Amino acid sequence: MKSIKLKSVLLWLFALAAVVYPQQPKPSSSPQPVIKIFQLDSKLMARQMPYSVILPANYETDRETRFPVIYVLHGLGGSHKITKLSSAKYTDKQRVIMVFVEGGNSFFTDSATKPNDKYETYIINELIPEVDKNLRTVASRPGRAVAGASMGGYGSLKLGIKYPQLFSLAVSWSGAVNVTAFHDAKELPPIPGLKMMLTTIFGDGKDRTVINANDLTRLFNEYPADKLKELPFFYLDCGTEDELGLFKPNRDLAELMINRKIPHEYRQFPGDHSVNPPNTFPDLYYLSEKIFAKQMAASAK
Repeated sequence: MKSIKLKSVLLWLFALAAVVYPQQPKPSSSPQPVIKIFQLDSKLMARQMPYSVILPANYETDRETRFPVIYVLHGLGGSHKITKLSSAKYTDKQRVIMVFVEGGNSFFTDSATKPNDKYETYIINELIPEVDKNLRTVASRPGRAVAGASMGGYGSLKLGIKYPQLFSLAVSWSGAVNVTAFHDAKELPPIPGLKMMLTTIFGDGKDRTVINANDLTRLFNEYPADKLKELPFFYLDCGTEDELGLFKPNRDLAELMINRKIPHEYRQFPGDHSVNPPNTFPDLYYLSEKIFAKQMAASAK
């Protein structure tokens, strides 16, 4: 598989947190992608849960077509909200549905202390079935991917390793892959209230049940060897000067994948946690198209 072009991938570090683009698509007589916002009456969360969707330009015209879905998980402090589409030049070619998930500051984890903050289970048991019911999706693993940056990158890899029957691709940009080790860390990133926030999510460390269930190193290391072929394809990257200390944890996780022969691609590049290259979606679509095509061809046999 061709390597993902570095510059166009990295903009997701900003795009997933704010999803704001610098220009509106120019008016066109051809169909354009459409943004919609939905509300899900979540029983698990005991509240209305919003999520945003980008429908491809040909969604309304190709009425018999079902589209693969990419679930997008935002970074810390972000949300599901989308304010503008990407450039019309590329979105004219979109052939996937994108679902932007609301995750608060949850690290897409079922909270150890708040009974109604079941973000992980909400995505798996409520959101995905809702999207498959209401939109013309490829409602199976070969047509489903998850992607995210920072907090969302951690969530993406976690959903991929815990629910391989649901996803064929899991993508992480500068993922907070070591977040469950915060109790053991000598120093945490300088984010106000971070330790209290993580303690609310993962617990105080005395009972490590939630921590262990969400520890990526443990999950990847202990995944049964005879079932590795069932895993999705993983992509992860990180800047070598990441100021949140995520470079070594990402590199170590990639090394673990190499040692266990887990299919993946890992890239490291000069820069910190907020590199801002000029382009956006195309390379995610390129990778997902390749994986979707491979998975769908295999499922058709």
